[in-house]
Amino acid sequence: MRACPAHRSIGRDGHDHPPCDRRRGIVAPEFDAELTAQVRHELSDVLRSWRTKFPGVEVHEQTVIGGEGSNLVDASRDAALVVVGRRTRHAQFGTHIGPVTHAVLHHATAPVAVVPHD
Repeated sequence: MRACPAHRSIGRDGHDHPPCDRRRGIVAPEFDAELTAQVRHELSDVLRSWRTKFPGVEVHEQTVIGGEGSNLVDASRDAALVVVGRRTRHAQFGTHIGPVTHAVLHHATAPVAVVPHD
């Protein structure tokens, strides 16, 4: 999902366009397969060390193109628990969460655990 801004394409109108709009999940067709493969590879790289450290934990990888919040809400339909993170920030007025965590908290059908991290 985060790979979208790394690519650009020239549209038929001659203007430079991003191949996807992350908020709406729109991907230019010529980038769809490439982007999915790139994201799948990055996900496998990230999970490799965790699989080694915790071999008893079963992991199912899934890559989807689109908005993070809406994709996690969709995935919550088949989940027993959704775990999302939030950065630890020292705010003047309480804890702040980002738009993805906000969407999941308000719309997920499964229980949600919010885990603070640096």
